[in-house]
Amino acid sequence: MAGHVHIVGGGLAGLSAAVELAGSGVRVTLYEAGPACGGRARSYYDRHLDCRIDNGNHLLLSANDAVFRYLGLIGAERSLVGPARPIFPFVDLRDGTRWTLDLSRGRVPFWLLSRRRRVPGMRLGEIRSLGRLTEAAKAAGEKTVADCLLPGMLSARLLEPFAVSALNTPCATGSAALLGAVIRESLAKGGAACLPRFPAEGLSESFVDPAIDHLTLLKADIRTGCRVSAVRAEGGRVVALRLPEGDVALGPDDAAILAVPPPVAAGLLSGILPGLTVPDAFESILNVHFRLPAAPAALGTLGRARFIGVVGGVAEWVFVKGDVLSVTVSAANRYADAEPDALAARIWHEVRAALDPALAAPLPAAMPRMRVVRERRATFAATPAQERLRPGARTALDNLFLAGDWTATGLPATIEGAMRSGATAAQALRARR
Repeated sequence: MAGHVHIVGGGLAGLSAAVELAGSGVRVTLYEAGPACGGRARSYYDRHLDCRIDNGNHLLLSANDAVFRYLGLIGAERSLVGPARPIFPFVDLRDGTRWTLDLSRGRVPFWLLSRRRRVPGMRLGEIRSLGRLTEAAKAAGEKTVADCLLPGMLSARLLEPFAVSALNTPCATGSAALLGAVIRESLAKGGAACLPRFPAEGLSESFVDPAIDHLTLLKADIRTGCRVSAVRAEGGRVVALRLPEGDVALGPDDAAILAVPPPVAAGLLSGILPGLTVPDAFESILNVHFRLPAAPAALGTLGRARFIGVVGGVAEWVFVKGDVLSVTVSAANRYADAEPDALAARIWHEVRAALDPALAAPLPAAMPRMRVVRERRATFAATPAQERLRPGARTALDNLFLAGDWTATGLPATIEGAMRSGATAAQALRARR
């Protein structure tokens, strides 16, 4: 397959497309407007904390096939770590209840029969909520997560927090079909598909730096700080991209993949693809990183998992990363008007309540140095209405393809969805040729 493929956007979707295409007989050039690739899944040095942190936290599962294919191609599959069992520690701050969700490895959910392994206080009849969600995944439609959940502890202590994290959207408006798709690809396959995984060092060390090294070895051209400001089309195909130094022409065998956020894609293609729809409502994610004087010693299940799910507070997930405690708050539009320092102080109080019983020594009462990172347009709002706006990889232009976690991947905006979209765009390019 000869020609030159121009990939616009150096996030995980763009990197995934580049990795799929590099070395296959085409010349690959990737353009990233920012100073570094990685998008929402990257690491950087924070001067205030005086250490390297991830701009967000991402908990992956062993079922994420697209992620592990990508890591295998770039030689970084061993850069993810996690417990040997499908365990998920939780605490409910409302009454102090602690438990560890301990899934059965096979498809038969024996864990539901054990009070020690399931959600405390749940009734077995509540598992009908899972059936409702997986059926919604088959039917799509207008149902929200709230429409499918039965009242009870399974919903309150597991399914609702899981939904908010997976969709980055409140249950009242989040798409039941999208959450059902996540469940069908993970929990429904058994615990072997639900082993928690996360980077041993950082997001860039797992997903970005090895990809750049791999692409450079295969003679791909990675251009950071290079914004594509316009796309020109004639005769049903893209003929030029406008760069800071001028236009780059696309020959008859060349193609372009746009792997940029939806507002950027809409702006670049305005007037070129008048029928294109993209998601136009977004949810934010809030991350707070606390730098401790020394790494805490985590005990028991928390020590094996290195994270804990939090129910009944602002904090949702707390990750123990050496001497940094990183907290994630999904669907964070609801906290848009909150003062950052006050919100961080409240979260620190919750972190202490969540972690102290699982640590060899209590955390300091005074809040340590911290960094609040708010991604205002972290993902599209995963509602039924927004789902209808997601385009596929192919476009009406013969040599133009789309990638991004906001395209029609069948999943919410996740790392798995981003990786899948890049691979799908590369496959669509090959098929059209």
